Amino acid sequence: MCGIVGYAGKEDCVDLLIDGLQKLEYRGYDSAGIAVIQNSHIEVKKTKGRLADLVDKMETEGRLKGCCGIGHTRWATHGEPSDINSHPHGNERISIVHNGIIENYREIKEFLIEHGYSFESETDTETVLKLLDYYYKGDPIDAIAHVVKEIRGSYALGILFMDFPDRIFAVRKDSPLIIGIGENGNFIASDVPAILKYTRNYYLLEQNEIATLTEKGVDICDIHKNPVKKEIQVADWDLDAAEKGGYEHFMLKEINEQPTSIRTTISPRISDGMPYLEESGMTKEMLKSYSRIYIVACGTAMHAGLIGKYVIEKLAGIEVTVDIASEFRYRNPLITDKDLVILISQSGETADTLAALKLAKEKGATTMSIVNVKGASIARESDIVIYTHAGPEISVASTKAYAVQLSVMYLLAFELAYAKGAITKEECMRLTKELQNVPDKIQDILVLKERCQFIASRLVNAESLLYIGRGLDYALSMEGSLKLKEISYIHSESYAAGELKHGTISLVTEDMPVIAVATQSDLFEKTVSNIKEVKARGAKVTMICREGTVDDKAVANHLVTLPDMDDIMMPMLALVPMQYIAYYTAVLKGCDVDKPRNLAKSVTVE
Repeated sequence: MCGIVGYAGKEDCVDLLIDGLQKLEYRGYDSAGIAVIQNSHIEVKKTKGRLADLVDKMETEGRLKGCCGIGHTRWATHGEPSDINSHPHGNERISIVHNGIIENYREIKEFLIEHGYSFESETDTETVLKLLDYYYKGDPIDAIAHVVKEIRGSYALGILFMDFPDRIFAVRKDSPLIIGIGENGNFIASDVPAILKYTRNYYLLEQNEIATLTEKGVDICDIHKNPVKKEIQVADWDLDAAEKGGYEHFMLKEINEQPTSIRTTISPRISDGMPYLEESGMTKEMLKSYSRIYIVACGTAMHAGLIGKYVIEKLAGIEVTVDIASEFRYRNPLITDKDLVILISQSGETADTLAALKLAKEKGATTMSIVNVKGASIARESDIVIYTHAGPEISVASTKAYAVQLSVMYLLAFELAYAKGAITKEECMRLTKELQNVPDKIQDILVLKERCQFIASRLVNAESLLYIGRGLDYALSMEGSLKLKEISYIHSESYAAGELKHGTISLVTEDMPVIAVATQSDLFEKTVSNIKEVKARGAKVTMICREGTVDDKAVANHLVTLPDMDDIMMPMLALVPMQYIAYYTAVLKGCDVDKPRNLAKSVTVE
């Protein structure tokens, strides 16, 4: 959520800032701006809208030029999207960009008004700017240290001081910020893709560490000015991984990358045909010891947790509770030191999930995170980390990250079931082999895109539709429904098929689309009965099922058939047509597929 880029070096920074912000567009934003030290002044250009609008504005009003600057793409929280509320905020002495939420900004604002300050915007960020101005007496580090002691909430700050025209200052708490180490200058950025074109070397800032960047180097200290030594991190992504590679959209590219991402994730975690998670710090003795498991996540990651719950309970016979992270800590969960709490987050920076992690640790539980971004906050604070190795996922709508999260959940379920003695070694090896077969099966399913395009053409004018399924199919249909509504803006709901008759079937009208997922052998006949109930009331049904299970038009109007596999693994295959259907529906509607309205890739505010 929001993007920050900054540069201090030898080169003109304007193109570097715009290019870096473009690489962060996937994070979601509704305004953009840059501040550059130019001719002994801090010059700012900002505007509501897209980066293209900012570039157009500079062409009209005059291009900025300088070797030290900061840039920002803002996703509105405090105050509507507008030129005034856009970042950077500043005066003749200081300019700042900010990601996060300042929780006590009202009381700070009242204090500053009492001391003669006035405010132009509705943002919490302007209070940080003016608090910095209040404390600034010539030493930027002193001013920053005073401010971070007073503000509460989450923040990543990039700061220019006019008295120091060759440098950028940065500090963070809870919101991500990295320091890129380049040959001709140094960078700040809220995510790695922003700097990949220029360097793959970077530092991770810890909580309330203050960085000073110049052309020649980077100094980092704590709020007491004690120097901090950092280990250089090296991004294992290349630039091509963050580009479209000939695909029309990142989402389509990432759907097609799923076979490779799954292989890359599971291969290092299989040894002699068995799951092997000890490289992450999880031993069989630990797995045996847990009395309960909690899975905590948001959105798509939570849906991966629901699949995990079904599979773990079925195979290992251990109770699993899945919680939405934003609700978890407010219900006083009954966690003990005998429990395992699994946190799932693509970015590893999801604010609600991070807060849940901290609560779980306070209660003494073992914490395990499933994260895609190395060195992210959730990964660093967890007892055990499993990285998913999906590479950069740029499209806001998650696809390959979901697939690899599922892959890890399956491996964990297999090893847990074996450790608990619930399945034999032979059964564990069989299931593991089935998981290893998934990438090839998905590769075969990717050819279904034309079939899914046809089905999308039947959905494009719908006002509302239902996804239905039972068991694992119901858990999967929740993700299918989310994908459709988040990128096509068509209202859809997922519903347990057996619950339709308890109220929701009243919504079914003539020609209403229904997408039914029916891949589970033991529930197939019951799901077919539910499909016939909605079809009898005029619904137009698309059925996702195994090959050869249905050829009767009385059951479904349209079929998407999948190769056969063990029941428990079928969600790994069925996810592909659901992603395709959402994608092509959004394309046919002319939606901005990779950057859907109001959404952000990394949700770093609660």
